[in-house]
Amino acid sequence: MRPVAGWKLWALVFAIMASGFVASEAAVSLLGLPSTSVAMAQEEEAGGDAPAEDAPKERESYLMWFFNSLGWRYTVAFLFISFTFVAVLVMNLLSARRDAVCPRHLIDAFEANLNEKKYQEAFDLAKSDDSMLGQMLAAGMSKLQTGYDKAIEAMAQVGEDENMKLEHRLAYISLVASISPMVGLLGTVDGMVASFQVIALSGTTPKASELAEGISMALITTLVGLVLAIPAIIAFNLLKNRFTRLTMEVGHAAGNLMGRFENMKK
Repeated sequence: MRPVAGWKLWALVFAIMASGFVASEAAVSLLGLPSTSVAMAQEEEAGGDAPAEDAPKERESYLMWFFNSLGWRYTVAFLFISFTFVAVLVMNLLSARRDAVCPRHLIDAFEANLNEKKYQEAFDLAKSDDSMLGQMLAAGMSKLQTGYDKAIEAMAQVGEDENMKLEHRLAYISLVASISPMVGLLGTVDGMVASFQVIALSGTTPKASELAEGISMALITTLVGLVLAIPAIIAFNLLKNRFTRLTMEVGHAAGNLMGRFENMKK
């Protein structure tokens, strides 16, 4: 028997493989199973769809992510607190001006009228001024007819009333500083409960994106609460010291100006 030539041997092997492939395809079709080409096509389609499902989401803007993390409830709450804080802060800053509490021009004009013994003009000047010092001087001069002690008492009473008004306006900033972190803490608990609920209701390992929603709410609400509370605490302490210093100056100025009537008779 003569040996088979090389190319004839490879042709024989290829024919055997082709006949085996055709036979296998025929057997698969007879059994009702998907063919190899169809199975490969299905695998390619499934492989093409899987990355689309697991593909990362399109990156959203930082503001939208912030809003989605907070939710509309905490967004409305923090916006209300923010607007209130700005309004109260502006109101207290206007009240903390020296001209609104102890204006220097009133001291000079009032003292000039006293030097010229224009008491009625001094009284009218103090009464027309809306500052704390003006109200105290007007109250004291209106009681001079009943005695110097009564005038000092009237001035002290007006001073306490005006000081209480300043403290009441300042207390709103302290309220904002107390409420903001509490709302943030409420959001923290709310977000953690939502994350644990996802873990409890999930039959398998929960997706990281589902857990991230609750965790992001917990962290962002805490962050916003602290961002509002820290400036409020700083503003409260600075304005409190400012008001204390101004009220002391008002007391000294009013006492020096009204001291000229100490030796006067009723």
